[in-house]
Order: sequence, then structure tokens, then C-alpha cells
Amino acid sequence: MGRNSTRGEEARPRGRHDRPAVSGAGGRSGHDRSKRPAAPAGEQRPGGPNRRSRRAAKGGKRRVLRWVACVLALLILGTGGAGYLYYRHLNGNIKKEDLTLGDKKMADHKANAAGQTPLNILLIGSDARDTEANQKLGGAKANFGGPALADVQMLLHVSADRSNMSVVSMPRDTMLKMPKCTDPDSGKVFPASTDVVQTNESLERGGPGCTVAAWYELTGITIDHFMLIDFAGVVSMADAVGGVPVCVRANVYSHTRDGKGSGLKLTKGTHAVKGKQALQWLRTRYGFEDNTDLGRTKAQHQYLNSMVRELRKGTKLTDPGRLTDLAEAATSALTVDKGLDTVKKLYDLADELKKAPTDRITMTTMPNVYGTGALSGRVFPKPEEAEQVFRMIREDIPLDGKASKRKTPVTKDPADAPADIAVSVRNATGTDTLGPAQGRAGTVEKLLKDAGFTRASTDSQNVEGAARTGILYPSADLEGDAQAVAKALGIPASQVKKSTDVSGIVLAVGADWREAGAYPAKAADEKTPESANPLNGADEEACMEVNPGFTF
Repeated sequence: MGRNSTRGEEARPRGRHDRPAVSGAGGRSGHDRSKRPAAPAGEQRPGGPNRRSRRAAKGGKRRVLRWVACVLALLILGTGGAGYLYYRHLNGNIKKEDLTLGDKKMADHKANAAGQTPLNILLIGSDARDTEANQKLGGAKANFGGPALADVQMLLHVSADRSNMSVVSMPRDTMLKMPKCTDPDSGKVFPASTDVVQTNESLERGGPGCTVAAWYELTGITIDHFMLIDFAGVVSMADAVGGVPVCVRANVYSHTRDGKGSGLKLTKGTHAVKGKQALQWLRTRYGFEDNTDLGRTKAQHQYLNSMVRELRKGTKLTDPGRLTDLAEAATSALTVDKGLDTVKKLYDLADELKKAPTDRITMTTMPNVYGTGALSGRVFPKPEEAEQVFRMIREDIPLDGKASKRKTPVTKDPADAPADIAVSVRNATGTDTLGPAQGRAGTVEKLLKDAGFTRASTDSQNVEGAARTGILYPSADLEGDAQAVAKALGIPASQVKKSTDVSGIVLAVGADWREAGAYPAKAADEKTPESANPLNGADEEACMEVNPGFTF
């Protein structure tokens, strides 16, 4: 790789400085934090309404802010201002950047039967040490002023029907190939990497839009928004919330003889952490489980689930002053894409997120395997199981195992007779390690003709690999025909997709159907692998294992 990128709570020497140090939460547009707004107009005594109306109005505003605060629990932060001037002030706090800096255009979402589409939001925690506040919190003085790294990366998926949410964390030690990215400010082009690079380096290749591009390159998941926060932002919001309960199974002190560790020191049991201690919890690697980033990810999941539960209780956010502090902290700490550049847009997003109940939130970690040799200690996506999680997100399948209640979209377009439906069959069975399985397109073409699809043919020119068999169609008038093809071969309707890349119905035989016989559709395909370590949002018994070498 050329340089070590394993910086967490410990120091890491810097290498190249590809772009100037950024400000705030990793963004490049600064704001004057010294200017304090006038008192919110909503808290001035109005002249017209009676006392009951005023009380109801205030209660309504508090409910709005309380719901928005729930979003903060997953670094999805929005708030509503009281009064136009205060609203403008909060809008001015928010920093904005481009959604993606990659060359690949992200695919459009496929709507469900009710016309709803899912939401995918990439949550990024920056380790920026570019401000005095971050330097006081971040340690690692050798890295002050250097480019920020994306040390926390979580993809939040909100189902199309808003019945559930799934979170997939990617360990910051994950190795992957980086896409080409162009810095929107300097115009500097960062070429696609020829070798694997540690995922947290994406942030210094132009900003959070490159982190988005790297996720899309790896997962194929369309990302609608991103939100980025830095050390100081975590502390200010934790203080505004008032504390989050976390649990350890033994006394823990994250500290080594050579000065590494987050400094977290807790006795066995449950503690409400806030401020700097909350940041220590989220950054602790030495002391949890096997002293790796995987244990740290589990601790982050426990913290976020607990914060969601606390905020949804609403007991900590009834004080107007605390709500105002939270609004200030949330908006000042955020860098977002330009599609979330106002408080109103953040509130609208929060309004969607609150629809999913706590017990339908599932936290997971990307299934992974350790590297070997020079890359020992780094991790790679685990073959098949990581793709299984990514596919479930792409296809809007809940990670909590309650997929059986989903309704398969039903098209209003009637299917023609099989003999009148033209189908082009491609051999897409090739993978990164295996070439296309010989003769698969021809074999599946014969299956179609045996089923009455006499106009089936093979396309020998297009053999681009696909992990999963799929049926593509270009327009609504062919959807019924495409679903008829899927039904004839036992291919799930969820694998029938509309695509502007085809001019007729195309059946791409994927790597999941390399062997002869009927399509191997398995019920297990809709289960989250155990290696993803799923944690339910309502689980109040979660407690971190402490590494024996870091107890006292």
C-alpha cells in the first residue's frame, strides 16, 4: 500500500498531503461559530393566540425537535428551527459537498408495488485533527493538520415501506480497490487504484463523495445521501443529548504502556456516557474483545442502539434549552450532500426515519476475513456472505429475518403468450476468480424453449459477470413478459429489474447458477449471515466483552 492507514486512537505517521487541511467536520466551507443567534422567535410571547394554543404550539415544536433528535442517534441529524432568523442560522451551520465524486452513475431505485422507494444514507465518522477542538480530543499529535480519514463508515438502509431499518458497518481496516475520484474544489483527479487500499483513505481523495463512490463500487448499492461528523461533533452532540447507557462485562481501561488506547476507563456494569467519555467509547479498540476494529464496531452498534432507545423515550429532550443546544450541535457538526442542505430537508428525512420501530432496527458488520502476510491485521469482504448482505440491501430485504411478510410487486402489465416473448440469454457466470461456466447460456436457452419461449436466443457478445441471476427489461410494457420468464424458470420476482441498459428482455445467468438443473432459489438467501453479527435495536441486554489484558 505504501503507507500504514490503521490510525484509530493511536498515533499514525502521515504520508503525502494530497490536499489542504479541511475545516469543521471534514468539509471545506467554514462558518463563523462565534456569532450567536437572537432568541428563537418561537419562544417570544405571541400576541394573538390564547394560552392553550400557545401551550399546544410549544408542545408541537418540542415534539418535532424530539423526533428529529432520534435521527441524531445514527448520526442522521436534523432539527427544526423556531423562527425564520433562527432557521436561517441553523441552515448556515450546515456544510455541504457533492454526493459522489466517482465516474459511475448510480442506478435508480426500483419502486415497490405501492410506488415507494428505499433510502440509503452513508454515515461517515471523520478522524480530522484540523481544529483545536479536534486536536484536544483526538491525540496523535503527529497527525495534526493532516488529511482526514473516514474511520467510521455505516450504511443506513430504510426500507421502501419504512417498516424497518438496517445498518451495515464497514471496518476501517477493510481493503478494497478505490474508484477514480475528482476533487470538486481543486479539480485534482485521483486515479482508480491498481491495488487494494484501506477504505478509510477514501476521504482524502476529494472528500466524502469519494467514500460514497467507493461504497457503490464495492456493493452496487445506490446511495441517496451522506452525513459526515468529526470528533468534536460527537462530543458536542453527546453533551446535548445528556448521556447514553452502555455496558461492559468487566472493568476496562483502554491504555497501553506505550500510550496507545482511547483512555476509556469504566467499571463492570452499565454507565451513561457523554461528552469525551462517549467519544472514548466509540473509539475504543484496545480493551474490547480481540483488540481490533471489529470489537470497536460492535461497541459503536451498542451505543447507537442505546441512543435511539433513549431519544425515543423522549425523557431527555423536554427542556427547550437542551433542544436548542442539540439543534446547534447537530447542524454545526454536520457535513452533508447538497440534497440535505437545509434544516427542512433534514427534518423531512427524520420524519421518514421515525416510522421504523426500534425493534425493526438491525445493526450488522460487513462479513469479513483477515488478510495474510503483509496485509495481516487488515480485513477483506468475506466471499459470498458479504455479497449476501449487500444483495439483501439492494433488494430491500430486511436484515432482521422478517422478510416473509414482504409482498412481491405485482405488475399491471399482462404477459403475452410465451411463444410471443423474445428473450436474450447471456452467460454472466464469470467471477473474479472463475471464468464463465461453459455453455450455460445455451443450456438455459433450451430450458426456455422447452417452456414454450420459442423466441429465446443467446447473446454471445455480452458475458459481463453477475453474482446473481437477473432478468432485465427496458420499459413498463415488457414488465409482465419479464415476470412470466422468471416464473417459468423459478427465478424470484425480486430479481426482475427495469434497466435502461437493455433494449429487450435479457436473462443474465449469474454465478449463482453455474451448474445444470433448475434455478437454485433457496429460502436461506433471505437470511442475514451469522458472520454479520446482527444486533437488534431493542436489545437492552447487549454488553461488551472486555479483553483480559485491559481490565483492572
